[in-house]
Amino acid sequence: MTARKFGPNETVDFVVVGSGAAGGVMARELSRAGFEVLVLEQGPRFTAADFRHDELDYWYNNALLNSLDTSPQTFRRTDKEKAQRVRDVPAAMYARMVGGSSNHFTANFWRLHEVDFKERSLLGPIAGTSFSDWPIDYAELEPYYTKVEWEVGVSGLAGASPFDPPRSKPYPMPPLPVKSSGVLLERGARKLGLHPFPAPMAIASVPYRGRPSCAHCGFCIGFGCEMRAKSSTLYTMIPEAEAAGRCEVRSESYVVRIDVDDRNRATGVAYFDRDKREHFQKARAVVVCANGAETPRLLLMSASAKHPDGLANSSGLVGRNLMFNTYSEVGALFEHELNEYKSVQVTRIVHDFYDADPKRGFYGGGGFDGRLGPNPIGWSLFSTPPDRAWGAGFKALLEAMPRAMVVASHGTSLPLEANRVDLDPGLKDAWGRPAMRVTYQDHPDDLAFSRFLQERGAEVMEAAGAQQVWKLPVVEATMSPHLLGTCRMGDDPRTSVVDRYHRTHDVRNLFLCDGSSMVTSGRGQPTMTIQALAFRAGDHIARFAKRGEI
Repeated sequence: MTARKFGPNETVDFVVVGSGAAGGVMARELSRAGFEVLVLEQGPRFTAADFRHDELDYWYNNALLNSLDTSPQTFRRTDKEKAQRVRDVPAAMYARMVGGSSNHFTANFWRLHEVDFKERSLLGPIAGTSFSDWPIDYAELEPYYTKVEWEVGVSGLAGASPFDPPRSKPYPMPPLPVKSSGVLLERGARKLGLHPFPAPMAIASVPYRGRPSCAHCGFCIGFGCEMRAKSSTLYTMIPEAEAAGRCEVRSESYVVRIDVDDRNRATGVAYFDRDKREHFQKARAVVVCANGAETPRLLLMSASAKHPDGLANSSGLVGRNLMFNTYSEVGALFEHELNEYKSVQVTRIVHDFYDADPKRGFYGGGGFDGRLGPNPIGWSLFSTPPDRAWGAGFKALLEAMPRAMVVASHGTSLPLEANRVDLDPGLKDAWGRPAMRVTYQDHPDDLAFSRFLQERGAEVMEAAGAQQVWKLPVVEATMSPHLLGTCRMGDDPRTSVVDRYHRTHDVRNLFLCDGSSMVTSGRGQPTMTIQALAFRAGDHIARFAKRGEI
């Protein structure tokens, strides 16, 4: 069947706002369940042939990202500061296109572990935070993790890590071939008694469901995949939703408001088309999957006399509890060429420090992997030590780049109500709507754990025989593509925005599903969990609709 085209006056069953990791899944699940679905995506739709290996354009001109010219942002560390306009890289960073950030992500694809869902009960409260348990547990989400792996496509090796949570099926594809960085990470880690394992990746290691396997071109992080091997919703969920014959994906459609009627039910959304003409799309229900920054912004822009503080915001938590995940990096040079600029980013991971340990004196858990990081230009600017950023020392590092790798550490980020996305009171975007204001300051425990994990990565590189090892400074975050927690799920309407099924507590036919609903940050790779939550939410939403409960 071919994709559906809805007329301007038609009322669809569901409007889905956003087509990324969650929106693409939601579109497929609801259309396959028999409902008419219209997906509105603010960015363009690219084909595989449109993606290019252009480091300068993609990394420095933000060619695939939200534009700061048309969609400006401001940033501050606390609400006592005046937010300053962001000029270079968005504070809240996301890909703006059909498929969203599932196009340009690294494709590192970890499940959360059982502990992630109940850490508050295990560890107790953490002063100054809104640290909480999830309303669901790992066992409830496990079938949907498995569904992601088999429906979207993940390469990996089940049982390779002694720390992995239980699983009901193996991965559908074998792990990708190990790279030099993976061999060296594994060598050093095993010398220290650690347990490296093959990285689960949302990249096809063999032909899968009509898509070819990885060509090992080296342009994964920050780039769209012209081979279609990366398991983006652009290549997986979206085409399958359209093939159901009940789904239309309308690109370059920027949603700016959700309307509700006197019965407090969502009636549809207002949006601008590519020519900045405003339209209204009627719908029986609305599902917002716009990411952890744009979702709360849309709710706040949808304020009305009935909802003066923003839609679905009776708790006052819309936009709050923003979490970024922590990141730190170790650089290393070896005697022989590694040529890490080839193939996928990650082939081996260490999870020995996944759990928080009170003996450390601070909260935090996570893992690290071996990689190069961004391609050669990016490596030279991001991964070299500050004392060798110019002159003869910098030249020597550039010449040594084929012998280089990094250990990238990924960790937890504590939820703080003060960390938030809201509307800037003065700055407007190109459509005259309030710009996004980001307030963010890392909790001291997050920074402490990031340094701890970085130290372990340096030890691994030294054990692997690196000739030089350096640690980049661990600094407070000012930007992130991981946008989590801003519309958290929970059973209590006073302390959460959506319930355990992603239905907003305040509006019965309004659902939110993306990184915003996560209660804790996980250990640094949230996309797998976002998609598992979307499969689960889509399942429940379809059942509600069939029973007439929406």
